[in-house]
Amino acid sequence: MNTLQQLERDAGIVFMGGGKKLMNEQVQAALAMDAQPALTTAGNSGIPAWMLTYVDPKLIEVALQPMKAAEIFGEVKKGDWTTETAMFMLVEPTGEVSGYGDYNNNGVSGANVNFPQRQSYHYQVFTRWGEREVARAGEAKIDYVNRVNQASVNALNRFQNKSYLFGIKGLQNYGILNDPSLPAATAADQTWAAATGEQVYESIRKLFQKLLQQTGGLIDMNTPLLLVCSPTASVELTKTNQYNVNVADQLKKNFPNLRIETVPEYSAASGEMVQLIVEELDGQRTLECGFTEKLRAHNMVLEASSIKQKKSQGTWGAIIYRPFCIASMTVS
Repeated sequence: MNTLQQLERDAGIVFMGGGKKLMNEQVQAALAMDAQPALTTAGNSGIPAWMLTYVDPKLIEVALQPMKAAEIFGEVKKGDWTTETAMFMLVEPTGEVSGYGDYNNNGVSGANVNFPQRQSYHYQVFTRWGEREVARAGEAKIDYVNRVNQASVNALNRFQNKSYLFGIKGLQNYGILNDPSLPAATAADQTWAAATGEQVYESIRKLFQKLLQQTGGLIDMNTPLLLVCSPTASVELTKTNQYNVNVADQLKKNFPNLRIETVPEYSAASGEMVQLIVEELDGQRTLECGFTEKLRAHNMVLEASSIKQKKSQGTWGAIIYRPFCIASMTVS
């Protein structure tokens, strides 16, 4: 390959060389002037279109909705793939006092223990590929086996993320958005989309006030808090008041340990949900996302000209230890 050919291939710069011959008298005299011979093949002046097609070797990944439940709320392993039920011990001190007397035996203390339970849910997905299928994909420089394995893990993790938010219907397996032990959600006085900056901030202040009532004064404005909303609702935090101070700045000033996170699933057809959560109280986390096993890759099954493999996982949904530390509000 000469320099000009190299330049054309790498940089797309082409220098056309040579010139056309003119049909002057000398050229015409040299022509044989024979009759046009008949063709034995079909007349054609082109080439197959695929020969003029450029295939970019770069694989472009499709952007998928983020999975943020485990990242925001944390994950913990409980049991294994044989475990059907998880039991948790909830202890409450009891006691009453009595007036003192040298011969009085009144006054007693004790402890009341509850054993709330959760049920696990295990699910699976199969990965399959055929020998010819893999060979054909290889002609396009696609690592098909690796791709379908990545897809199977992605499918499992997406279901796991949904279970942390919504739980599993028919089981004692609940999500952060629908656990029956959660206090009832309130509604904002004005939808955030139509509200002013002052009104958006006021709705969050009322949500904190509700959280104060639920916790009985165990928290204050310096307590580490987590505000969770959808990406759509989070935009409303940029609204400003009459002094050109936006909602997010007001929150940082008045709640210095507040963390704001977005979860796409908090936006639903029924409306926008916002939750204010006490991250930890007296060393105990308010909630955790639970799983039995994150991934179990089962034996590969060899068939006549194909291979398949099962992968499985298990979920407990969202384990909420202290529901009173969560305040919810619909803002649309």
